[in-house]
Amino acid sequence: MDIENDPNVSVIEESCDFLSPSQHQKGLIPALYSVIFVLGFLGNVLVVCVLCQRSCRQTVANTYLVNLAMSDLLFLSSLPFWAVFYSLDYNWVFGWFMCKLCGGLLSLNVYASIFFITCMSVDRYCAIVHPLRSQSSRSVCRARAISAIIWAVAALSTAPNVWFRQLRPLPSLNVTACVLAYPPDTYWYPAQALVKNTLSFLLPFTVIVTCYLRIGCHLLGTPAIEQGPEHLDRVLRMVVAVVLAFFLCWFPFHVLTFLSALRSLGVHMPCWLEQGVELLMSFSLCLGFSNSAINPFLYCFVGNHFREQLWRLYREKAPRLSQKRDSISTRLSSFSRKLSDLRDPGTPDTPTLHSMSRS
Repeated sequence: MDIENDPNVSVIEESCDFLSPSQHQKGLIPALYSVIFVLGFLGNVLVVCVLCQRSCRQTVANTYLVNLAMSDLLFLSSLPFWAVFYSLDYNWVFGWFMCKLCGGLLSLNVYASIFFITCMSVDRYCAIVHPLRSQSSRSVCRARAISAIIWAVAALSTAPNVWFRQLRPLPSLNVTACVLAYPPDTYWYPAQALVKNTLSFLLPFTVIVTCYLRIGCHLLGTPAIEQGPEHLDRVLRMVVAVVLAFFLCWFPFHVLTFLSALRSLGVHMPCWLEQGVELLMSFSLCLGFSNSAINPFLYCFVGNHFREQLWRLYREKAPRLSQKRDSISTRLSSFSRKLSDLRDPGTPDTPTLHSMSRS
């Protein structure tokens, strides 16, 4: 059972014994979520801070990067709640509204982040392979309009998830879980799973691979004198890293989701396969979620321009932080001296016990 699937839908044969969630999830999954949250939150906050500076040039690529970082941040803000959910053996203690909100943010990121990554791949293809032809179409205004459309499509794709997300008691575990409660005897779950497989993996992955294959062929066909061998190697390594990161992070989750959909349709599976799907689903989610932590390092921190902007931001902010720290230290020292003067009985303004007895 996983946070994306309704346990009432994932009906299994009684002969298949499943592991208790506490045996493999209670400790490890929250720890993995915590690592993903810390790394992803810090990385994406830096991306937003750097790319939203006035001194940073507004480009099509930066527009998609900021939206990608915002999508990841929205999702990452819900990750601590899911970590607590797993650590309490599927007991949701945050109420009905947070159940729907966290479920919606999770699903929204599954669609939005992959759509933005796909747009970035298409933009890179146009900029590298057709630089002259794409000058008129590659504008920041158009990129912002496309970003708004992506958010709208992702929100519409997420709407069924929010609608069916409910709090349900699980008597077998003695908890109240936040699950997707689809109506019984319907095809909502397999339909949603197949839509997710298609829209958030198969189509984007096809577009991404096609774009980067053409980019690689174009760079390999370009004379090395124009680009330079070091530049060519760096771009090709980036191309391979982007495709591999996308595939390795999301492929296991979508395979398990597809198998789970087949099982809900009544397709017979051996017990070992059903147990494997149930056991590995949570870890495949961790792998998919780690993409939100990898994105900043993959798309930003490896770029020279972004590192220059980050260093410029640090040089601008560091003196101000140092001045504030010195000012706070001075005030604390002054306050400490005043306290010391008030407590010292030997000061001229404070009568001592001996002088009082003489009077």
